[in-house]
Amino acid sequence: MLHYHYISGLCYRCTAKKAKSQLYSFLPILKWLPRYRLKEYLVGDIVSGLSTGVMQLPQGLAYALLAAVPPVFGLYSSFYPVFLYTFFGTSRHISIGTFAVISLMIGGVAIRLAPDEKFDIVEANITNSTELLQNIEARDAMRVKVAVAITLMCLGVLRFGFVAIYLTEPLVRGFTTAAAVHVFASQLKYLLGIKTKKRYSGFLAVIYSLFAVLSNITATNIATLIIGIICTVLLLGAKEINDRFKKKLPVPIPMEIIVVIISTGVSAGLNLKKSYEIDVVGSIPTGFRPPDLPDVSIFSAVFVDAVAIAIVGFSMTISMAKIFALKHGYAVNGNQELIALGLCNSVGSFFHTFVVTCSMSRSLVQESTGGNTQR
Repeated sequence: MLHYHYISGLCYRCTAKKAKSQLYSFLPILKWLPRYRLKEYLVGDIVSGLSTGVMQLPQGLAYALLAAVPPVFGLYSSFYPVFLYTFFGTSRHISIGTFAVISLMIGGVAIRLAPDEKFDIVEANITNSTELLQNIEARDAMRVKVAVAITLMCLGVLRFGFVAIYLTEPLVRGFTTAAAVHVFASQLKYLLGIKTKKRYSGFLAVIYSLFAVLSNITATNIATLIIGIICTVLLLGAKEINDRFKKKLPVPIPMEIIVVIISTGVSAGLNLKKSYEIDVVGSIPTGFRPPDLPDVSIFSAVFVDAVAIAIVGFSMTISMAKIFALKHGYAVNGNQELIALGLCNSVGSFFHTFVVTCSMSRSLVQESTGGNTQR
């Protein structure tokens, strides 16, 4: 059956073939799922999915702290957007979820609009008083509103997928390298167990952050540093073994899972927080919150920041997607990636998530452990 539409004197014909093509373009899962090679892909996807998932949980908790919101919101952001990307994304290897650079940008806005001073919270006078706890809850609630408002605006209504055509390979690699430097700078204080007085954002933030850490280098927590070095050596060693013996190993070694399980058990068994003053995430609420409407009154205050975060988030996603697509010989659609990321963020905002994008570290794990499809 043919349907005709007349617009400005021109006749457009809508056929079943074109409608099917548009549907497949909007929902790529309808195209790749029926062609899924069960015997060839299943084992690799299971190992990759478990490794990436286990890695995403602690990262979600940690990056929520960078975004200046309670850790549980990192878990929300690690679930809803990932589920949506499975249906709408075109890259087979990138891992959508929380990302350090984006979290830092959100945290900067949240702290600016909801500073401790506004809620009578002074670090030097922190106690377990009921009034203080109420003030902290009020501050966190406001920061969550700010993060959610940014998330709804970020990529939800903007259409600039065309920028993907201007991302040449040198630009993509330069951008991902710069992002890696930002991630390293933001995580260094946690590796050393150093507490800095101020968070930096904007121009020269990397230099200021590194200077703040290095100026307090004598306050390094040796136990925290040792654990970080051991975990890093194990992860790099397993990656080298997986790359060198890729053809001989039936499945890649899921060292990410092993490290998380062992370190969690050691932390709980030896009570590292009390014995060596090693920071832990602490108590996490169970279950999900019911969906809620973002606070539209905050939109005007976060609009400029949302545009900047949107550009960085989309650039990160399409950059990594193009790198993996080039390596494995398939194509990604820039506009569809924008639609997928926009849905992940705009829909996720109703479930209390903050802005997500592609994570470099998890994407590399997802690809190196044998992943073949978007999950």
